[in-house]
Amino acid sequence: MKKNKNIFRFFGPAWLVMIADMDASSTIGAAETGAIFKYGLIWFLLLLIIPLYLVQETSGRIGVATEMGLGEVIRNNYSHSVALTATVPMVFTDVVTYIIEYLGIAIGLSFFNIPILFSLPVFYVIHIAVVIKRKYGFTESILLLISAILIIAFIMTLIVRGVRSYNVLYFTPSPSFLFILAVNVGAVIMPFMLFFQASATAEKITNTGKRYEFSNVPNVNSDAEKYEFSRNAMKSMRIETLIGAVVSETLMIVVEMVMSGINPNVNFASIHQLAFGLTAIAGVYSPYLFGIGLIGAAFLALIVMSMGSAWGFMEVLGMGREKSSVVYILESFPAVVIALILPEAYLIKGVLYLLVIFIFVLIGPGILMGLIARNRNIMKEFYSSGFREFAYWSSLIFVLIFGIIAIL
Repeated sequence: MKKNKNIFRFFGPAWLVMIADMDASSTIGAAETGAIFKYGLIWFLLLLIIPLYLVQETSGRIGVATEMGLGEVIRNNYSHSVALTATVPMVFTDVVTYIIEYLGIAIGLSFFNIPILFSLPVFYVIHIAVVIKRKYGFTESILLLISAILIIAFIMTLIVRGVRSYNVLYFTPSPSFLFILAVNVGAVIMPFMLFFQASATAEKITNTGKRYEFSNVPNVNSDAEKYEFSRNAMKSMRIETLIGAVVSETLMIVVEMVMSGINPNVNFASIHQLAFGLTAIAGVYSPYLFGIGLIGAAFLALIVMSMGSAWGFMEVLGMGREKSSVVYILESFPAVVIALILPEAYLIKGVLYLLVIFIFVLIGPGILMGLIARNRNIMKEFYSSGFREFAYWSSLIFVLIFGIIAIL
């Protein structure tokens, strides 16, 4: 059992869902924040690490405790109608988000003079080819590499930009400021993240457990080993989720810092305006570095999002995750077509409002996840109680409050 104590063999799902949180829409939201308020919201982005960790830790804990995806757990313990009510809004909003991810890829590639009519169909094919693979491990290895590339690219962009002596603490009760706060809250926890982390964690636990050949023979040693296995998996998930939450929000801060000083009137969907603005404040190499980061962020999120959305939907229908190929294609094809014909003028405003909408789509699965996490019959020794339960519900209420503020 010496190998069994290596908790990092479970590494992957929590890290990927956290880095996927830094998708094209979040990048654009952070860029707008930096252009308008410079470093003024760094304090708020750091604060968001707390609800991000608490909510995603609960999702991962459900995956470890049940070895099932969130959609499957909801279906098994509640009605099909409840499960569909929690899942279908996510599927529809994710289709809109796919459009933004494809446009993010197109913007990034356009810095290298690769036309959108070529780039989007190619990336659509690559996206589908990756997600329809039957082995989660294969997809995970690709995404881990992409996550490293996008992190390096964004950090290098900040290095060439340089750090300025702007004020890092700003607050005003104006409606526009509160709306930007809500945008950043909407960017921090997206509905697909709940479904992906639970499902991918369950998949990882199951596959790793098979390698240790745990049997159903009821003897003390095997039961003790399985218990230790689950404890190590839980510890690994929590460490990975915390590190991922810190890195994800740090990347948001990096983009905010990169865009500080750029003209707030710049259209971030316009390649020429964005390239000119970046070059003016950070030098000729900055558009290329930012483009690489944006491509990596959008493509990683595109895959993780489509997997989380399709897995959750198929689990609710009582069908296996391995049958999700049709959902991947049906969700993504309209998105890539719309991305090819959508005027860029509609992108930025649409992104900001979509991030606020995410807050309300999160309510259904968020409430169900909290109820599941506190159910000892489902979660056994990993159920929520005391401070952990209080912290989860407080985080969910915190997120919802900002959604209400944004529409007032």
